[in-house]
Amino acid sequence: MHTLLKAVLIFGGGTALLLLFSLLHIQQGSVDITVQIIIEAIFKDGNDLEHEIIRTLRLPRIVVGVMAGAALASAGVLFQTLTKNPLASPATLGVNAGAYFFVILGAVFLPTGISVNGFFLAFAGGLIAAILVFAISGGSRATPIRMALAGMVLTLTFSAFTSAIQIFFEYETAGLFLWGNGTLVQNDWSGARFMVPGILAILTFLLFFSKKFDVLFIGEEHAKGLGENVGLIQFIMFIGAVTLTAISVSVVGPIGFIGLIAPHLIRLMGLQIHGWLLSASMLWGAVILVGADVVGRWIDPSLTELPVGSVTALIGAPWLIWLIWKHRGTFFRMSSKEGLSGNSSKNNIPYSVIIVGVSIFTVLAIIFGVNVGSQGIEIQNTWLALTDPEETSLRSLIIDLRLSRVLVALVAGMLLAISGLLFQGVLRNPLADPSVIGVTSGAGVGAMTILYVLPALSVAWIPVGAIIGAFIAVAIVMVLSFKTNFQPAVMALMGIGISAVGSAIIQILIVRFNLNAAVALTWLSGSTYARGFHELQWFLIGPLIIVVPIAFYLIRQIDFLALGDETAIGVGLNVTFTRWSMIFLATVIAACAAAAAGTIGFVGLVAPHMARMLVGHSNRRIFPVSLLLGGGFLVFADALGRLVLAPKEIPSGIVVALIGAPFFLWLMKQKKV
Repeated sequence: MHTLLKAVLIFGGGTALLLLFSLLHIQQGSVDITVQIIIEAIFKDGNDLEHEIIRTLRLPRIVVGVMAGAALASAGVLFQTLTKNPLASPATLGVNAGAYFFVILGAVFLPTGISVNGFFLAFAGGLIAAILVFAISGGSRATPIRMALAGMVLTLTFSAFTSAIQIFFEYETAGLFLWGNGTLVQNDWSGARFMVPGILAILTFLLFFSKKFDVLFIGEEHAKGLGENVGLIQFIMFIGAVTLTAISVSVVGPIGFIGLIAPHLIRLMGLQIHGWLLSASMLWGAVILVGADVVGRWIDPSLTELPVGSVTALIGAPWLIWLIWKHRGTFFRMSSKEGLSGNSSKNNIPYSVIIVGVSIFTVLAIIFGVNVGSQGIEIQNTWLALTDPEETSLRSLIIDLRLSRVLVALVAGMLLAISGLLFQGVLRNPLADPSVIGVTSGAGVGAMTILYVLPALSVAWIPVGAIIGAFIAVAIVMVLSFKTNFQPAVMALMGIGISAVGSAIIQILIVRFNLNAAVALTWLSGSTYARGFHELQWFLIGPLIIVVPIAFYLIRQIDFLALGDETAIGVGLNVTFTRWSMIFLATVIAACAAAAAGTIGFVGLVAPHMARMLVGHSNRRIFPVSLLLGGGFLVFADALGRLVLAPKEIPSGIVVALIGAPFFLWLMKQKKV
């Protein structure tokens, strides 16, 4: 009786909520719709404008939302059971990003009907992404944390490629920015006609097969002992989850977190058996997605559509953080004391030689950057500009545009590298980076809020907004990670959640204020395009000449922190003051870099680790090497982005991500996360 009552409450309550949200959804919009008009439109043959709007625009949108919500929630159930990973979902495993990337490829290179072609491309992309995540994280030996981090990195990689294509093929991908952030907007019934039969057929098959899924609860060996074909069961679950995700992405774009929220919500209600779990997750996935769309349209009642994917991220990212917190004691075992151990420098190269070497690298990167123009490498033009007094226009081009841009990249890279070094040292976390733990995302939100929400403020307030946003993000991560002793894996995943919230807010601002998609993507990817002496003066010089020297003066104290808090206290170090002052400095300089060049990631991860491999673990020796490597790295990435497809440009943040993502995976393997 208790189970029956629970089922009635779950399914009855879910159905009632879905009907309520659907009614509210139909009534939202610029045209007032009454209940009487809705009844006439559905059950009678009314031909008024209101009736046509309901039948051709609003009802298809609700049907698509119900189908997509059910599909994504079911995919989440399957992925979580298949991987034994409570954090698994189409979004966290990179399946959404892979499917979206392949659909964008199709939109550019196969523009012959986005719906059918979109499904097959989305299926291929999702399948490849899922296989890559499983392989990267260790296959059958994968742990939940490795899988989640591998999914994060793969998502960043696919997103970098996707952003590059959208920037280069702005005309071919016009209108896909909103869809790319997840939207239920429909202009007719074509999307619903495509989704409904496929999703219903797959879900029916999965429900019929659901008793077989339950045997995975007892372990593969026991299931095989009972005569079950475990390989076939896992194959059905895998293909079913990827197919459901592909159908959804091909119509409504990549909508995240539905596959994370709905299954866990149903488990919290007490349903564990797959027949009940799948059925209830389908219903509540639809409730959550349609409800999120209602919320999005309520937040912005204008004709400007907020992407529902951004709303689900605002809801789902805190849910992800809660799940990480809930499971922190069961599968996050990496000790913080192991964070930066191992991989010390074993070479016998004198430190002075290393300094000279990285200085030469940075100077060469600057020369390379100054000589890269719209026609490729233009050494002759640069030489003429510097030696011929009559070439005033050319000199202006080289100095005011190229050199200023190179200097912005140089200083921003230096700041990000030092920020990463400070975070890694203070938190004893090899995965710490301003982008990984959410600092740059928070800074981006703060900067864009000043720029577009509070336009009356002068440009001088942008770094202030960036610093405030960065501090809010880092404060949340620190508070949530405190009780886990700042475990590297926990902090990295907390950063994923915070970054997801930041990205969602930024996407909402972009859509709300009608920013050009290519411009917005360029900023979101991180770029020094159109940056110059103005940004250098307002955002970068101050932190470089004031904050960085202070950090260098205090850097030796991080060496004591590396020995453990008790040892550091024993030598007279005020551990609490040192830790929080370093976090303050790291956050300030990362926020200023983000205000100048957008949300560039991985520089603060790659440069300190490269320096550590060159000179060992003395942070005072690492500091100048990391500073030079970070500056040179970003200058080189910026120049390479301008050169590869000249005269078009790849944002430097994308180039850095394509280099930094594999490095992050290598670091995961080395540190045995």
